[in-house]
Amino acid sequence: MAGFFIGFNMNLNFEKADGLVTAVIQDHSSRRVLMVGYMNQEAFQRTVETGFATFYSRSRRKLWLKGEGSGHRLVVKSISTDCDRDAVLVEVEALGPGVCHEGYQSCFFRKLEDGAWKVSEKQTYDPKTVYGEKV
Repeated sequence: MAGFFIGFNMNLNFEKADGLVTAVIQDHSSRRVLMVGYMNQEAFQRTVETGFATFYSRSRRKLWLKGEGSGHRLVVKSISTDCDRDAVLVEVEALGPGVCHEGYQSCFFRKLEDGAWKVSEKQTYDPKTVYGEKV
C-alpha cells in the first residue's frame, strides 16, 4: 500500500468539516467496522505514504499514528471515498488483539438492548497492561 497513491490527488473535501474527513476503519478480512476516526490532509497523506493508518486527534489537536503507544497498528489494504468525498473507508489488517483503547477488538463493542447499552463481547486484551493506569 505504501506509495500506491503518491502523486495521485483524490480531491477529498477537507473543507466541509473544518479541515477533516471522517475515516471509517474496517477489517479487510472480516468486514467488521473497527473504529471511526478523523483525518486532516496531512494525516491522510501520511496514511497513503506509509501504509499505516494515521489520524488527527481533535482533543489533542495533533496527528497520531494508530498503535504508536500500543503497537496495535493498522496496515492499510485499500482506501475508498464516498460520493461527496468527505469521508473515507480504510480497509486494514489490524496488528494486535484489538483497536479499542478499552481492550476490545473493535470500538463498537456495545449494543443497544432493551433501551440500555450492553457490552456484547469479551475484551481481547487488558488495556492497563498496554496503556497503564491512564485508561
